[in-house]
Amino acid sequence: MIDNSTFGNRTALFHTLGCKLNFAETSTVARLFAEKGIRRIHTGETPDICVVNTCSVTELADKKCRQAIRGLIKKYPDAVIIVTGCYAQLKSEEIAAIPGVHIVAGTDRKLQLGQYLDDWIANHSPRTLITPTKDIRSFSPSCSRGDRTRYFLKVQDGCDYYCTYCTIPMARGRSRSGSINDIVSQARQVADEGGKEIVITGVNIGDFGKGRDDNFFDLIRQLDEVEGIERYRISSIEPNLLTDDIIEWVARSRHFMPHFHIPLQSGNDDVLRLMHRHYDTALFRSKIEKIRTEIPHAFIGVDLIVGARGETPERFESSRDFIRSLDISRLHVFTYSERPGTKALDIEYTVGQAEKHRRTRIMLALSEQKLSDFSNRFIGTTRQVLLEHTQRGKMMSGFTDNYLKVSIPSTPHLANTVIPVKLVRPSRDGEEITGELEP
Repeated sequence: MIDNSTFGNRTALFHTLGCKLNFAETSTVARLFAEKGIRRIHTGETPDICVVNTCSVTELADKKCRQAIRGLIKKYPDAVIIVTGCYAQLKSEEIAAIPGVHIVAGTDRKLQLGQYLDDWIANHSPRTLITPTKDIRSFSPSCSRGDRTRYFLKVQDGCDYYCTYCTIPMARGRSRSGSINDIVSQARQVADEGGKEIVITGVNIGDFGKGRDDNFFDLIRQLDEVEGIERYRISSIEPNLLTDDIIEWVARSRHFMPHFHIPLQSGNDDVLRLMHRHYDTALFRSKIEKIRTEIPHAFIGVDLIVGARGETPERFESSRDFIRSLDISRLHVFTYSERPGTKALDIEYTVGQAEKHRRTRIMLALSEQKLSDFSNRFIGTTRQVLLEHTQRGKMMSGFTDNYLKVSIPSTPHLANTVIPVKLVRPSRDGEEITGELEP
């Protein structure tokens, strides 16, 4: 167990589960720890501190969090174990009861973890620090690079939608966002560090600026002016908040990539109503058609929940038919999971586990076909690719402007550069394309 004598020479292991937003926040925590003299462990080292940033989007996510916490306690019995994130916010007492956990901190307390660690070193007293979700109001900025060339910039947090299947509002609190000036300043810092691509992240980024006079459209126009950033990508944005102005802006922008990630969740209007979603299939189709009209080559990823309460066999078939008719690039398929405290539990019709998995397999096969069809449109063409760092002796990969993954023989000096690559041959499932450097 660390004590005051090792105050300035400590190491930490950071374990993150869940979304890109969590990874951005973990990166910020690691930087704050570094300012206190706490560095990330190197391979083979034993950490003094373990920070687990948790997810709670499904029951499986909760299970993985518990396994990760217990695994770290077993492997590093002398380390200070700190648990934060959505699972910590929702199940703080459950986590605090695990022998070996020392600090439990809610979703709005991540940037105070250094202070809580100091308190532990001084007092060796376990603490659980949770703000009631209804009282969470502050916005904590975060930006991460991770192991790739892309940076993930948090611009918004929380959600006011309260969809019947979702616990995120209970874990993250009300919608809130940073100021445009502060976010643009962070983007400039990324440019100063040599970053070329920024992914704009948040819980409900289209809600940016709610309660103020600015909005998400204002933000992206300001970000587009930052010198040195060659690429921006918009992470998941609700279809009812994806305005025609935003789509048209991306179509003519200097730096915003032709890439959209839009949650559908169901292709059946009855199920959408049961979910309390803020749109119907007609609106969703209109957004896809608008993108295809303005940006024919855009990558369009779509989130889908399969086997939700209320999804009868007829409604599932209706959803599949609707999705099959859309000109999209890929599905991100999630099998519905019961979450305590959600309104979905009031819906009587349930889908058995075996049927959920069958439906999931069907939608995954449809996704594979959509991705293959989209990828094949671009075989033989040349597109701009941002190449990522690679390990010695391995292929080098990167993404085209429209988010197709491309691999080329390793050329390390081209890492973190945008270069033209000819797309030669796709894998059978369309997951990756073999490319050649233009002579």
